[in-house]
Amino acid sequence: MKRLGVLTSGGDAPGMNAAVRAVTRAALGRGWEVCGVRNGYAGLLADTIEPLQARDVGGIVQRGGTMLGSARCPEFAEPAGRALAQRNLAARGIEALVVIGGNGSQSGAAALAREGFRVVGVPSTIDNDLYGTDVSIGADTAINVTLEAIDRLRTTASSHQRAFVVETMGRECGYIALMAGIAGGAEVIAIPEREIEAAEVAERLRAAYRRGKTHAMVVVAEGAKHGVQGLLKHYGEQRDAVGFELRLTRLGHVVRGGVPTAADRVLATRLGAAAVDSLAAGKSGILLGMLRGEIAATSLAQIAGRTRPADAALCELARMLAI
Repeated sequence: MKRLGVLTSGGDAPGMNAAVRAVTRAALGRGWEVCGVRNGYAGLLADTIEPLQARDVGGIVQRGGTMLGSARCPEFAEPAGRALAQRNLAARGIEALVVIGGNGSQSGAAALAREGFRVVGVPSTIDNDLYGTDVSIGADTAINVTLEAIDRLRTTASSHQRAFVVETMGRECGYIALMAGIAGGAEVIAIPEREIEAAEVAERLRAAYRRGKTHAMVVVAEGAKHGVQGLLKHYGEQRDAVGFELRLTRLGHVVRGGVPTAADRVLATRLGAAAVDSLAAGKSGILLGMLRGEIAATSLAQIAGRTRPADAALCELARMLAI
């Protein structure tokens, strides 16, 4: 191996920069050259690829987002797009690629592996919905950002005897809402994996009010079927009977931002360095994740196109503890 490429793809996640840093410095330590690909797979097609040195990745471990940039690239899903990408890689003498990203990104990596190009995936998605790893880069930070918002809102909710609905990211997977809701002591958690009717939410809030609670929290993943609009409509019709006034806070993309936690920085560093080690050992076509506390490899072919749901059974734990 003489030259390695690294890219970040899909939605940005706190800790991506730490992974880029680890890949770059681990490869340089082996005497390899490293090239960073700008804007994910789109950069492979546009040939926006540049050398990375140790100083180029200095001072980024604490930064959220990705210094390399990220972009969607539907053209890469087509054989012609991948053929162009591999021609550009060959022209620059890049022999292997480390792909840092989530489901769509690793599906792209799997396609490259099927076509014979050497590639290793590193899981990075705030939704934590990838097979092959118990935790993905960025998930811990996203949970903590959501939890901080819940804690802050609880203060004002208690002061004014209100209920707050907090909507967080999670279009198809409710992991962030579930974990932040449990950690934040939410009375109700609504996620795509376990639907809850607006009437039941209102009933739980009514019961909390009757038990003498001074406030209540509802955490909703944006992809929950009934969502906040149905809840607000139903609640407006039942407000006098429920007791609490209701307020809504949508966190939106703020969940993606912020300084990566220590857990995300360490995870990204370990997985990034392990990706280089795997390529040096002749391994390819794998995703390197953390399973039961150990770094483990899973075939990209096994995880491509699959989404791991959040453990909806934990919603019952949250309900039980909300007495």
